[in-house]
Formats: sequence, structure tokens, C-alpha cells
Amino acid sequence: MAKTGYGKRSAGDEDPHADPDFAHLSPRDAEIAVFVDHLEAGHAMGYKAIAAAHPRYGQQAVRTSLGRITVAGHLRWIKEHITVEDNSMRWVTRTYWSRTRRSPEWWADFARELHGRDVTEDYMRGLVRVEDAEEPAPKAEEAVPQETSAAEQSATEQPSAAYQTLADVRAADTRMPLSDADCRSLESLAAEWLSRGATPNDITRALTDGLPPAVTNPGGLARNRLENKMPPKKAKTRQKAAVRRARVTRVIMACGLCDADERTTEIVDGLCRECLAEIEAEGPVYVHKPVPETFLPGPRESGGGLPGADEVIDVTERVDALRRAAGLL
Repeated sequence: MAKTGYGKRSAGDEDPHADPDFAHLSPRDAEIAVFVDHLEAGHAMGYKAIAAAHPRYGQQAVRTSLGRITVAGHLRWIKEHITVEDNSMRWVTRTYWSRTRRSPEWWADFARELHGRDVTEDYMRGLVRVEDAEEPAPKAEEAVPQETSAAEQSATEQPSAAYQTLADVRAADTRMPLSDADCRSLESLAAEWLSRGATPNDITRALTDGLPPAVTNPGGLARNRLENKMPPKKAKTRQKAAVRRARVTRVIMACGLCDADERTTEIVDGLCRECLAEIEAEGPVYVHKPVPETFLPGPRESGGGLPGADEVIDVTERVDALRRAAGLL
């Protein structure tokens, strides 16, 4: 299964299951299409994930078949630009599946209808992948930060509140002259005190009250007191997270095999030109021509007859003769 909000999604308004659903595809493509059609909603739709679940075909075969199934009109990858109420904006790629074969025009209309849709139920913080493709790239000289020495970094860093509290203990009581190494070693303990609601004065009192006349190991004594006098954890108040409304503000088609999209390339029948050429190089998408309703001659405008039919041939006697020879009559 894919992460919640991703994976297989139904395009909706499909015909009921029937044997000829994928009759226009080659046998292998039809088998994989039936397999995908029976996957539950939310299943990962990458060719690697499907190949891992399919009992017969590997990654390359599944990848090629998914490309053919896409060109045939059953599958589309659509990138939706989501804007949330806090003004954060994200791109998320959705995979839409249709058992019923759809035309490119139908998919184009389907994508346009997604614009403006409320997707609050599908939005999860941290779920969608942020893309900065539309922002200008940094200049070459700005792309690689200059290296700084450890001494320079140390000089520019501001000490934390926990470190500064420990460093100030020296001024409160000269018997506790904590060194820089002591302060860094004890910083995490002091930070834990502060996170539990203690103040810097609370830490100072804990480290200076009731000291002996001479302290031979200020760092060890401070560690012992910080650990043994640690205040209890603050009770966390449960607050219901406010629901942030999320809406699709832009929709673009993406290639089903390489993730390129309309911002950088042309998408034809659900694939970019390069992936489409790769699929076509292995042979044309196998499509059955519809069988006419009758083999009798008739106006082509009405769909009757086969091309070239110009007479009616009565084969009744011939069929009867064959059946008699087979002992069926």
C-alpha cells in the first residue's frame, strides 16, 4: 500500500466488470490491467511495487505494459498543486485508474474538473512532497556554501539558554566555577529542566544551595544535583488540531513512467515524448478493431458490412454437410 492519500484512485463513473474490459490490449497487457483493476484503492502504483506483487512478470515487463495501458486510456498520473489555509503550497502526484477506456479528451476534462476541489480530507501535514521547480535556481557561486572552520563556527554560534544558565552559576557562587567543558557536558540536562518548566533561577538554586565549604569537583557535583533533583514532567494538555482547509489550485498532467510533467515537456496520451517513443519502439499498442454487427453488405455510413463485401453467399447447405460428416445430424 502507498502512503495515505497516494496510490490507486478510481476515476469514477465506470462500467460494471465484463470480460471484454481489456480485449483491446495484448494478452500480457490485458493480464496486468486485470491485475491492477483488482488492486484495492490506495495500492502503490509504481511498476516496481506492482511487479513485486505480480506472480508472473518482472519490473521491465510491468513498466512497458503500464505504458501501453496508459496510452490505451486506462491510467493517468496527475499532479495537483494544493494550497492550504496557512498559505503553504505543495505538489502531490495522484494516480487515477479507469476500468472503462477513456479518450485523451475525457482525461483532459477530468483533470480540469479537479481544479478548485476541496481536498481537506486527503491532506496530511508532511504527506505531500514539496517541489521548488517554479522558483529560480540559485547562481552557481551561491549554490555551494563556503566552508568555515570549527573555530569560526564556534565564535559565531549563540549559546543556548541552558548553557548560559550553567555559565552564570560561577557568578552566583564562586565555589561552582563550571568550565566551558562542564557547561557543554551538562547542557542537555539543564535544557531538560527548562523544558519541564524550571527557570534559570531554579537551576542556579539547585546547584548552589547547601554547598560544602570547598567543592573539589564542581562539574561532578552539578551533574549529580541536576540528575537527582530533576523536576517532574509537565502535564501535556491535549489540544485538538485545527482543521486546515486544503484546495487544489492547479492541475497538470505527468508522465506515468518518468514523472516528468507539462511544465517541462509535452504529455501525449499520458506519457512524455521520450517514454512514448520507448513504448512504441517495442511494437504498437495492440488494439482490436470493432467487429461489425453484420457481415452482410450495407452502407458504410451505417456501420453495416465489411469493406469489399458485394454479394450475399448462402452457406447453409455447406454447414449442414459439415455437421452431417461430423455425425451431428
